[in-house]
Amino acid sequence: MRRVVVTGLGLVSPFGMGFEHSWKELLTGRSAAKRVTEFEVEDLACKIAHVIPRGDGSNG
Repeated sequence: MRRVVVTGLGLVSPFGMGFEHSWKELLTGRSAAKRVTEFEVEDLACKIAHVIPRGDGSNG
């Protein structure tokens, strides 16, 4: 078995990028669910989702 060292933690969530920011939002009890506007949902039964925001690539 090989040794592994975890040197950090990252997270991309519907609240945005960053573990600390997302964790704080989760602790408030607020939902990140929203009406989907990124693509056509007219024919779908559900029009609300937890959408992951698209980044500009500057954070990896």
